[in-house]
Amino acid sequence: MSELVSALPGAVFDGIARIEEAGLRGMISFRGDLSATKVKNAVTGVTGVDMPALRGCNVVGESSSSSGLAWMSPDELLVMVPHSEVETVLETMAKGLKKQHYMAENVSDARAVFTVTGPHAREVIAKLAPVDMSGFAIGEIRRTRLAQVAAAFWMHADDAFTVVCFRSSADYMFGVLSVAAQEGSEVGVY
Repeated sequence: MSELVSALPGAVFDGIARIEEAGLRGMISFRGDLSATKVKNAVTGVTGVDMPALRGCNVVGESSSSSGLAWMSPDELLVMVPHSEVETVLETMAKGLKKQHYMAENVSDARAVFTVTGPHAREVIAKLAPVDMSGFAIGEIRRTRLAQVAAAFWMHADDAFTVVCFRSSADYMFGVLSVAAQEGSEVGVY
């Protein structure tokens, strides 16, 4: 059996912010009626966090063992659990959602995850995303583009963001984040 590896194991760049590939994360793309009690119970039960509000992200921890829920659209969540637990979580959700219309797919190995940390992290994200970062707060998520690729990002702590993109775009994402974080590239807006 082959060993599981993340998209860019050990990739790190230090500049005005630290860019780091975050390793394997368990991720399930979930679609369904997010207002249904069975759905709420199933997703909050497997993650241990509350249902997120519009453009919200509730995550416990920021590591390969983190769990959480991220609002992606009116009928879609990103369910995050430890990578090794994804299949068990899918089975648990299926049991709790009998006779409920939904879709849940393991997308863990199709995604790459990065962290952007440091006093200029907000500025690095702002250089790449068409998002007003001035009032962006901890627990907020945006599903958008960073430079030329689809991505989602959320603020998980002061001066700290998590970025998720397609695994096929990992090298490009690491590159554009690193360029935006080069020493001397401060804009001084935030």
